[in-house]
Amino acid sequence: MEEPSLLTRVSVCIGMTLLILFGHLRDWLRARGWDPDKMGYMTEPGNEGFSPLYPNTDFQAFFLRNVYQRLLRCWNHPVTGVPGAEIEIWDRKFGDCYTDTPKILTTKKKFLNIGSYNYLGFAENDGACSAQTIQEIRSGYGTSTASPRSELGTLDLHRELESLIAEFVGKEDSIVFGMGFATNSLNLPSLVDEECLIVSDELNHCSIILGARLSAGATKRIFKHNDMEDLDRVLRKSVIEGHPRTRRRWKKILVIVEGIYSMEGTTCNLPEIVAIKNKYKAYLYLDEAHSIGAMGATGRGICEYYGVEPGDVDILMGTFSKSFGAAGGYIAANKEVIMHLRSMSHGDVYATAMSPPVCRQIIAATRAIMGADGTNDGVRRIKQLADNSWIRYWMF
Repeated sequence: MEEPSLLTRVSVCIGMTLLILFGHLRDWLRARGWDPDKMGYMTEPGNEGFSPLYPNTDFQAFFLRNVYQRLLRCWNHPVTGVPGAEIEIWDRKFGDCYTDTPKILTTKKKFLNIGSYNYLGFAENDGACSAQTIQEIRSGYGTSTASPRSELGTLDLHRELESLIAEFVGKEDSIVFGMGFATNSLNLPSLVDEECLIVSDELNHCSIILGARLSAGATKRIFKHNDMEDLDRVLRKSVIEGHPRTRRRWKKILVIVEGIYSMEGTTCNLPEIVAIKNKYKAYLYLDEAHSIGAMGATGRGICEYYGVEPGDVDILMGTFSKSFGAAGGYIAANKEVIMHLRSMSHGDVYATAMSPPVCRQIIAATRAIMGADGTNDGVRRIKQLADNSWIRYWMF
């Protein structure tokens, strides 16, 4: 990860400090009746006398009132069309106050798209994948199963997709979910209990953090981002000391890392992580949300990129909203782990099953990446992504 220059850091700090100082000044004036932005200082219109529905006195509310609202014109642009190499944005008109809801105009502009995670371009409205998805709606299973997987929601499409994903990533079996975020947050609690330890990279995604917090009773430890010495230290200390309450050995230690850390642009040092987890007899949970499909010569993720056998990673997790141009996520592991999740995961037992057209989109994209569709379209897209990444690196 590249460090920002001193000038950049100083400029950002000065700008943020000024916004916060003027924000405190505006709040002080609002409390005394002067409210040019019509924020309604610490009130909810129509709910006077009631306890607030949302916190409006903490820093988050302060930031929303005085910083975010003033910078809103820089983002939250309504998009029209496919997130391809170019993207169209609706024009907006803002009122005199920062709190006014912008009005969407009828005109739009075309921009270069360098912010989407449509990595391989499968999120498109034409081509083989889109044609198969549309056909699935018209003559297949329609748009929804209207049932969880454990009741009436399991289709042959789901079984086909799970077998295909397991083959693609090199595992015995897999299970798919309709939401990528929930693939982490609702499955991690099913893998650990109060006698287990979670060791997590300090920059892991919010879905992993939430999943760890929902793992009631499990002990959590953090190691410095991508610092193998610190990971070794945390594991060694945890193994020596045992459970903090009973001092007994841990029933299970689960190390959680990401293939690519999307906010930092860094990759995990997978070979060393595997060596360390084997040293301390720990299990490894690898989040490949951003690396599957995008890393490795054939898109099989960070394992292929580093030449690590998938069998050396106990649990592989990934999402379909990036390289596959769809939605949802998967967990791939041995059959025993997958059978356990099918009966214990809230994301499988209670959530509505993945939509049939979404299944078909993922199947079509995966087959293209694997070359099972009889074309080299998938390989071409992976190579194009790699070439574009180098170009973008040198340009910016």
